Amino acid sequence: MTGELVALSDDVLTLKVGGFEYEVRIPEFTRRQLQGRLSQEISLHTIEYLEGNPMQGRMTPRLIGFNSQVEREFFELFCSVDGVGVKKALRAMVRPVREVATAIEEQDAKTLSTMPGVGAATADRVIAKLRRKVPKFALMVDRDHPREAQVEPDVVSETFQVLRTLGHNESDARRLLDAALAAKKKYKDVESLLQAVYQYSHQGE
Repeated sequence: MTGELVALSDDVLTLKVGGFEYEVRIPEFTRRQLQGRLSQEISLHTIEYLEGNPMQGRMTPRLIGFNSQVEREFFELFCSVDGVGVKKALRAMVRPVREVATAIEEQDAKTLSTMPGVGAATADRVIAKLRRKVPKFALMVDRDHPREAQVEPDVVSETFQVLRTLGHNESDARRLLDAALAAKKKYKDVESLLQAVYQYSHQGE
């Protein structure tokens, strides 16, 4: 959905598309990304869901918006955990997707339980269900602090999988990639990124 950002509040934005204005729910990390873009044209990756009580027949369609397809995918994954759902996920997602995914991957229940509405029990369920599904999200480039490296997300994910195949655990593989991605370079394929990973890992020894 593409249009002009005409209003932005804590958890809702208004997008003008042609002659219509749409109200779109947003998590906190998305709001921070958009706070300097009022009156500009933006594009959102959206989810539509029904809010209300189906037993009473009062169901209202709502939109949730994200800056990227990957962020939307992670949100849907987070919502799939028992006891979470759309409303709780919207409230909880105050940190960037990359940080939340890293906490899940590292089984850091303490960090997860500090998110609004996520207590210790929910944090444990999130880790149990999602731990093996989040590595690619933990590798996301943070939009608030973009890296200098120019590299396609698929190349990063594939290189991560190669490092895992070579015997590195998830934390080590991500640490090695972070070191290479922090350099001001462009990596066109998995081979060039992998070479950089080992180059920088040897420099750190």
